[in-house]
Amino acid sequence: MAFTTGGSGAMADINVTPLVDVMLVLLIIFMVTAPIASYPVDIALPQRSTNPPPQVNDPPAPIKLRIDASGTVYWNDSPMPVGQLQQRMTAEVAKDPSNQPLLELDASGDAAYGVLAKVLTAAKNADMQKIGFVEAN
Repeated sequence: MAFTTGGSGAMADINVTPLVDVMLVLLIIFMVTAPIASYPVDIALPQRSTNPPPQVNDPPAPIKLRIDASGTVYWNDSPMPVGQLQQRMTAEVAKDPSNQPLLELDASGDAAYGVLAKVLTAAKNADMQKIGFVEAN
């Protein structure tokens, strides 16, 4: 392939204008984002300790709380009024606040949401930390 220097021949020069435009845009993007990436983020890392961790007692047996379709609440298979749940939960938490039992909620698919909301409110007010939902059989 031969190039001619005169008149109507093919052009041998590369057009660098689009390349310069892209490079300038990338330069501006890096200049704007570089200061943002340099801000420190405080992270509380665990520190090395010579003290052994405290001895954890065996967890207590879980509390099985079942709500059936009629809205009746069962505490470990014994029926219980919803109004007494918070007192009972507070008593369970008071036994050992650092080693609370797991509250296993089993709500029927046909149960009213209002009853479940009252149970969850009672658990929150009693300061229960371990709440789990189990699948109905």
